[in-house]
Amino acid sequence: MAESTVTFFLQKLTDLLSQEAFLLSRVEEQVKLLSSELEWMRLFLKDADAKRRYDPRIKLWVSQIRDVTYEAEDVIDRFMFEMNHQQQGSLKCLKFLKLRFVHKLESRIREINTKIEKIMANKSRYGVETLPAASSSNEVVPQKEKRAPIVEEVNVVGIQEDAKSVKQKLLNGEMRRAVVSIVGMGGLGKTTLAKKVYNDNDVQQCFDCHAWIYVSQEYTIRELLLGVAVCVRILSEEERSKMNESELGNRLRDYLTTKKYLIVMDDMWSNEAWDRLGLYFPDSVNGSRVLITSRNKEIGLYADPQTIPHELSFLTEEESWELFLKKIFLAGNANAVCPRELEELGKKIVANCGGLPLAIVVLGGLLSRKEKTPLSWQKVLDSLTWHLNQGPDSCLGVLALSYNDMPYYLKSCFLYCGLFPEDSKIWTDKLIRLWLAEGFIQRRGEEIAEDVAEDHLQELVHRSMIQVADRDVDGRVMSCRMHDLLRDLAISEAKDSKFFEGYESIDSTSPVSVRRLTIHRGKKTNSEHLHAPRSLRSFICFSECFQKNILRSLHRRVKLLTVLDLEDMPINSVPEGIGELIHLKYLCLRETPIKSLPSSIGHLTNLQTLDFQGTLIEIIPSTIWKLHHLRHLHGDGVVSSQSVIDKCRNGPLSVDHLTNLQSLGLRAGSWCCGEGLGKLIELRELTIEWTEIAQTKNQGFSESVKKLTALQSLSLYPTLGEGMLTLPHLMPFSDHTYLYHLGLSGRLERFPDEIEFYPPNLICLELQDSNVQQDPMVTLEKLPNLRFLRLLRCSSMSKKMVCTSGGFQQLETLQLWYLNELEELIVEEGAMPDLKDLVISTCPKMKRVSHGLLQRKNLQHPRLYDLSPELIDELSRIEGEDPERIRLATTHGWRHTAS
Repeated sequence: MAESTVTFFLQKLTDLLSQEAFLLSRVEEQVKLLSSELEWMRLFLKDADAKRRYDPRIKLWVSQIRDVTYEAEDVIDRFMFEMNHQQQGSLKCLKFLKLRFVHKLESRIREINTKIEKIMANKSRYGVETLPAASSSNEVVPQKEKRAPIVEEVNVVGIQEDAKSVKQKLLNGEMRRAVVSIVGMGGLGKTTLAKKVYNDNDVQQCFDCHAWIYVSQEYTIRELLLGVAVCVRILSEEERSKMNESELGNRLRDYLTTKKYLIVMDDMWSNEAWDRLGLYFPDSVNGSRVLITSRNKEIGLYADPQTIPHELSFLTEEESWELFLKKIFLAGNANAVCPRELEELGKKIVANCGGLPLAIVVLGGLLSRKEKTPLSWQKVLDSLTWHLNQGPDSCLGVLALSYNDMPYYLKSCFLYCGLFPEDSKIWTDKLIRLWLAEGFIQRRGEEIAEDVAEDHLQELVHRSMIQVADRDVDGRVMSCRMHDLLRDLAISEAKDSKFFEGYESIDSTSPVSVRRLTIHRGKKTNSEHLHAPRSLRSFICFSECFQKNILRSLHRRVKLLTVLDLEDMPINSVPEGIGELIHLKYLCLRETPIKSLPSSIGHLTNLQTLDFQGTLIEIIPSTIWKLHHLRHLHGDGVVSSQSVIDKCRNGPLSVDHLTNLQSLGLRAGSWCCGEGLGKLIELRELTIEWTEIAQTKNQGFSESVKKLTALQSLSLYPTLGEGMLTLPHLMPFSDHTYLYHLGLSGRLERFPDEIEFYPPNLICLELQDSNVQQDPMVTLEKLPNLRFLRLLRCSSMSKKMVCTSGGFQQLETLQLWYLNELEELIVEEGAMPDLKDLVISTCPKMKRVSHGLLQRKNLQHPRLYDLSPELIDELSRIEGEDPERIRLATTHGWRHTAS
């Protein structure tokens, strides 16, 4: 973790020297010396970070490096703050004040450089000099241990279906040599499943020869080749000791060429192992197989892109309980029973394992050796984390291997997920914007920072460090979750490295030097004032535990904040002084009762994300157009006109100043007319709340949208309470090749029935309150990539919809809401072959739905609401249809909100 801290600060230092060259020219020598010393330190930290868990000398040395890096960051940021504060004050730009601040900065950096010299000297003096320097910060951690996995066949639970699926992949399918992979989080039972399949009689008889090798993080290719050779019995004792890697590999390849073989490569951690070993596993087109187990899905896909990895899931509540009982009572006996007085405690212990077999086995093994009394089990329940964290072979020790294997840039991203409340759904848009503000996402050529962050997120998913909760219609991760034990690991590592703390852990009388502070729901405080350390950089709140003066308390005490997230907090106003927080990059006031923003918001020139959606704000100060670094702007209210005085002071301000914007969501106003909007050529997401005034003043809007060819999502909807409005005329979207989501809510001048109007790669289309007078399916069924279609409150729509054979080839979801005139839905055979999700709600005149529509093999979730009795009877009479299914779908569907 210290490596991440140093690396991110070095990047910040490089950027600062470039951007503030004139201001820092007098201290350039000392700053460059600081940068050079930290760069040397960083080379040793890769190895040290992993070893610090078990060596107190290394732990102390690493913590000193981290602390001195934080100190350097504080010194430089406070200097920038003081210079900015003076320039905005009454003593503007006085030369002697600048010189005083620069002299103070030089003195402090000189002190820090002296400290660094002593820290490096201590490395040799106290025997820490054995640490090697890594040649690259992206190398795999050298702290690797070759430990055989825990496999308890007798206690196998809940993997019967998994075993059947993997076995089928091994025995059936194509004749080419396929690589089948089992992937999932550490402790899920990948090795157990592989061993069960490997030992299956059918599998043993299907192959001429079999081999099992345990790869792990530490391996040599010769060792692994020798392991395979021993299993297939092709070497004498003398040959084993004499042959080098190349000779061994060639001998093995020659033998396997004539055999149908099965080789298991257990616990793979890198693509390199496959690159070097796969060369010796020939493809004789005879049905040979290689079976891989790995925590990283990417390794399975790398070894064989044509075979989808088998992803292990967590045990269900029932399966977890069964495994727990088998481990404690009558091992191997399926009839294990828990005494009634222990059942409630036992189920609480199991619930804390989150369906992870390893955790259940560890705690079950512990309880099997203890007295079977409520008191004994209560003690274990009260100290679960401690019991799961004892030594490298413990449950958290096994999970820590995955953490240590991550490159530095992923470690910070992973730990940050631990800030969020337990079992909460983490929205990835928010997470990515927070990562950006924290400085975790470094430049990668010309690639957009959000795309780099999305790659990091995907890598964490593939490494099984976070789980996908929801996906968008285009396949992107919309939200994710963190397993409780991985969250415990993240919190443990974060506290150890002062990465973040929970507010309840902070001593208000002597606050620690913590960088990030989080407050969760249910964590009440005794004071309405915030006792925050002055070194604080991020404050993220998930609770309503503070009074309305929290913001005033924060800005007065903590001047170097980078992230301030007060979503859902009961604050009524934003103080003018917030403009002093010049380092702020992320400000979220979403769903708070604030009624205005101060004009000083325009001083936050480093702000990347400003979110005040769901507030009571009616007028937004025009100074937001000064925030040139904004990447994401979302809020309620109308932007005010610029005053004459402000125009004289700052020049004309408008939306075209925000050329870095990636997403924009505001109420329509003068800003979206004219040519300004069209200059935001990097904009990817545009959401506009249309108003009655904008309905009459929208000159230039359509032309501007035409120029936004990077758009991925466009939504227009009316202001609440203004009824149905006429949307502006829109030009065809033929040039918008990235636009996958289009949502239009309001009257259209006319329904666009030309296929050329729609974006060529449109995936999701939502039409609401539209005046569609003909059958829209005639046009929409021709959209080649459409997967999601929602039609809502289109009151003038035709009485009959017909989806012809061959139409909607990609459609997966169809939702029809409040179509008052619709009487028939005809879906011909060959239309919508991939339909999985169907919703028909409150279509009171509907009398007919095509026979067999509800019987589609792929249809998983038919949801029907408020159907007429005639239609229910009609559907019930369809041959082969289940009346009970219709009844259930009608009465027990979603609780839905049409919006």
